[in-house]
Amino acid sequence: MKGSVVRGAPGQVRMVRRWPTPIEDPARAVMVVLEAVDALCRDAEMPAAVGLAIPGLVDEDAGVGVYSENIRWRDVPFRDLIARRTGLPVAVAHDVRAGGLAERELGAARGAEDALFLPIGTGISGALIVAGELVTNPYAGEIGHIDVHGGEDCVCGAHGCLEAVASAAAIARRYSRDSRVRVSGAIDVLAALEAGDAIAARVWNDAIAALARALIAYISLLAPEVVVVGGGLAHAGSRLFDPLRAQIHDLILWQQEPRIVPAALGDDAAQIGAALLADRLLRQGGAPPGSADHLLTMNTEEGQR
Repeated sequence: MKGSVVRGAPGQVRMVRRWPTPIEDPARAVMVVLEAVDALCRDAEMPAAVGLAIPGLVDEDAGVGVYSENIRWRDVPFRDLIARRTGLPVAVAHDVRAGGLAERELGAARGAEDALFLPIGTGISGALIVAGELVTNPYAGEIGHIDVHGGEDCVCGAHGCLEAVASAAAIARRYSRDSRVRVSGAIDVLAALEAGDAIAARVWNDAIAALARALIAYISLLAPEVVVVGGGLAHAGSRLFDPLRAQIHDLILWQQEPRIVPAALGDDAAQIGAALLADRLLRQGGAPPGSADHLLTMNTEEGQR
């Protein structure tokens, strides 16, 4: 989990603190979120609002974490829990949609009317920006569960999902299984690839091919001007972007070919999005934009390596 104090304009992250996510214990994970907010309140001295970005299915209107398949919490009333502890206005958002909002307003998708924000970490999900608006339906954007015929079982219960082949976690898992060399993340698979490891090359290429197939489906339906790729896998740079762009270009027939670019805000996108939403919440109460001295943001991550 990552938390920050944001001072002044929501894009100005003043400080960042981190806490491990106890994914083996959902109740403890919720408590760590609350304790982290308490710590940030002490850091900020006089906080004005809280923005919380969480994974899984999120009811943003009710402020509830409906379900996270990796952390395994269900129906957690985060907004009410944090509001009671702090006495502050609380904005609750899906982590990917919060990141998409930040990239749309301040980052690599700035000014785009139609865009896809695609962070690739433990899972794969998308923030959909259509006709200038962020799609907020809690069931929308689950591009990671498009069937790309990947041949792997997915944690969602389906078979062949993009996430089971192309997420950073899946890349590490598939390489560890096939090579019998345990690695801790996709970055280790990339290192093996660059050292000439044939298994690493196959696993990496399978992931990029699956991403290209899923993106062609998305491009055919919603014709984004830009696809912004974030999350831990984006740190692979040209090893990811060059072949992905080439495969998309080869697969394009009549569709509009989008720009495919790395996220501009990096690992801070969800935090900045949470700050934007907290600032928006204050404005709805009559405060002018950017008037808060301190906003607190929390991003509860399932993992980005």
